[in-house]
Amino acid sequence: MGNNGLVTRPASARAARLDQVCAAAVEVARAGVTEVDPDDVGDHLQVMVEGDRLVTHYFECRLAGYRGWRWAVTVTRVPRSRNVTICETVLLPGPDALLAPGWLPWQERLKPGDLGPGDLLPTPPDDERLQPGYLLSDDPAVEETAWELGLGRPRVLSREGRIEAAQRWYDGDHGPSAPISTAAPATARCGSCGFYLPLAGKLRQCFGVCGNFYAPDDGRVVSADHGCGAHSETLVETETAVDEMPTVYDDSTVEPMSVSHPSGAVEPGEPTESYDHS
Repeated sequence: MGNNGLVTRPASARAARLDQVCAAAVEVARAGVTEVDPDDVGDHLQVMVEGDRLVTHYFECRLAGYRGWRWAVTVTRVPRSRNVTICETVLLPGPDALLAPGWLPWQERLKPGDLGPGDLLPTPPDDERLQPGYLLSDDPAVEETAWELGLGRPRVLSREGRIEAAQRWYDGDHGPSAPISTAAPATARCGSCGFYLPLAGKLRQCFGVCGNFYAPDDGRVVSADHGCGAHSETLVETETAVDEMPTVYDDSTVEPMSVSHPSGAVEPGEPTESYDHS
């Protein structure tokens, strides 16, 4: 067997040179912008080579609302001719152009809370988060209500759907990284709270529903390592009773007080009477 290597050499790509006649046709290119008033075409910005005897002139766009955009006018000429003609004129965004956000399908634009009363949100038939209810699931709790053909729900959460929901809940406002959870005591975790209602199935390992009326997460799915200050074991410390001290009387000071004498009382200085009677 001989050498089966390449027997031909690829043609070397030759870079196109700037055509001086086309590059000098600035005013011809400017006159090619006929969609707007001449005042809306600003200064000449640059010229770029597109090919042999083919260049594009860029002009500043002064239209309101198009900051950073540029008029692009492509011109060319035939060989051995000095007559420059216009190929096309377009308005293109520059490096600092103000652009509208990229288009997204409506399914990707939806956010939690966008669905209001009366709104309908259909799910596609091939939604990977769902699977037919008659298929066997790896979650026993799903099998209790969905395995019998025609008796369960038409579709149930697939493995991918459960993983996606669990990750979203764990990373959200009811997971361990929520501000209210990080500010709570380290021992005040939902998994050890008496108001914690574990979910069914495999999600039971990580999630439950808060049943504390006074907690901010009441009625919401929370992770087992979430927490708040309304933990069931957050008890009020009883104050230690202090023995009552006996009353202390100060006898070192005597306060004089005037006393009225009733009728028949002996005044000071009068002789005393004897107690023997005749």
